[in-house]
Amino acid sequence: MRDLAQDLALAQQLADIADVITRDRYQSLDLVIETKPDLTPVTDADKSVEAKLREVIAANRPDDLVVGEEFGTPALTADNYYWVIDPIDGTKNFLRGIPTWATLIGLCNPAGEVVVGVVSAPALYRRWFAHSGGGAFVSENGGTPKQIRVSQVRELKDASLSYSDLVGWGTRKMAMITLQEKIWRSRGLGDFWSHMLVAEGAVDIAVEPVLALWDMAALDIVVREAGGSFTNLDGKPGAHGGNGVSSNGLLHNDFLTALNA
Repeated sequence: MRDLAQDLALAQQLADIADVITRDRYQSLDLVIETKPDLTPVTDADKSVEAKLREVIAANRPDDLVVGEEFGTPALTADNYYWVIDPIDGTKNFLRGIPTWATLIGLCNPAGEVVVGVVSAPALYRRWFAHSGGGAFVSENGGTPKQIRVSQVRELKDASLSYSDLVGWGTRKMAMITLQEKIWRSRGLGDFWSHMLVAEGAVDIAVEPVLALWDMAALDIVVREAGGSFTNLDGKPGAHGGNGVSSNGLLHNDFLTALNA
């Protein structure tokens, strides 16, 4: 049996290390930017963070595996816990000087369920974290953690929706546009920020049509421990579905039904 409180403590230490690296490179004039084969950008900060976190995990949890955006995915087994790292979620924001970016750190059990998550956004002075059964919390500017809960909005017409943009929706695009005309409010906040606002109860639904495991693992556990739901667009729970919807739970089925109509 794992002591998830100790795993969360390690994840917090990893986030501290990442924050030092990212804050130092954020808005630096000599930031090195490359284009990956999928045409998305990567900076020297992304690579430095992931390399350092892999090194610390190897020293502290030598039996655990690591899945990371920049340095690949090992063959996962039925016996190993594995850490899931997105060194900088929102790299395009990071390289343009927009402060909505974060390091995402998740821990999955051998069955693939996320059991620990930390979302650290130092340019926003906020960090969210959770482990299974322990509730979800946010710390502002390094202050005392405050427990967070999702909203109690029950009808789509009263809901606030956050998303990234209208790219990647395919056959669901018109349904997504139609939904925005029927709900109370929609904003293109995007990335981790949308889902953490769901966990805080400030937004009721967040959705993105194309995501990888490292984009979602840490978000999944924080939203669920705040009392919400996290699935893909087909309603499959968890962070392995290729896209993500988080909500307060009360609106989840109605939103998916409308989106998939």
